[in-house]
Amino acid sequence: MYHRFMSLSVLLVAGIFVSSATLAEVGRKTLPGQAADTRPFDSHELSGLWWGDLYAFGLDVPPFTPEGQKRFDANKPAYGSRLGSADAAASTNHVGRRRAIPPALGNDPVGQCNPLGLMRLLLYSPAPIEIVQTPDRIINFFEWTWDHRGIWMDGRQLPDVDAYLPRYNGYSVGRWEGETLVVTTIGFDDRQWIDHFGYPVSDQARLEERWRRVDYGTLELSMTLTDPIIYTTPWASDLATFTIVPAELLKTDEWTGLVEDRCVPADEVNEFNRRVRDPAGGIF
Repeated sequence: MYHRFMSLSVLLVAGIFVSSATLAEVGRKTLPGQAADTRPFDSHELSGLWWGDLYAFGLDVPPFTPEGQKRFDANKPAYGSRLGSADAAASTNHVGRRRAIPPALGNDPVGQCNPLGLMRLLLYSPAPIEIVQTPDRIINFFEWTWDHRGIWMDGRQLPDVDAYLPRYNGYSVGRWEGETLVVTTIGFDDRQWIDHFGYPVSDQARLEERWRRVDYGTLELSMTLTDPIIYTTPWASDLATFTIVPAELLKTDEWTGLVEDRCVPADEVNEFNRRVRDPAGGIF
């Protein structure tokens, strides 16, 4: 895929490992001299183009169940400290951030253009998302992989997950609690990763998102994942902050807005892997 932030991907496929702190800095879009935003806003209106600032779900990872440990061990990410390195040994982060291997030797779904899933899309900080609000739905459009997710606001109940096919982005319903939008999602396809560090999720997981617009230009998101198949207790995310994107920062020539940043197998799998990712990992 050809992205505004392709240079970061090149670092990773070339075997240069990027720390979570560096990734967070890449995603942070603070403008020079930016003061507190005092423009008027409607706390129930979330529409707009937004940049996030996280790359991972949360530092406080709960213990795995035996099944969770098995699935976690099977995932081989390329993000974090290099497996067996001095940096990994010195780090106090969860082991999930201390086991990176060259992408060509891993099994990150992105390498085969598989769907990323809702949580990972929300956490991909260098790429913007667009929120479109209608009377009965809120829709998230993700530039990265050109994906979308709908949040139903019409009062419907969540479906029985055993009666419906799982989805990478699940089934989402939302409601307002004061000035906070509370979104509940179930029915996840369990082939996805929660974030770039390879944390697993099962089809029995339940995700609660809490969105709050704190001023004109800032959204805050906190999440809680409850997945008794994988984790022994609920997992609370770190706080994600989304900053409204000035239109000029998303301008390509005369065109402004999200770009169609699809992952195309003909490009990614047949060409990029063969020419870049595999040779960087010693596969010829």
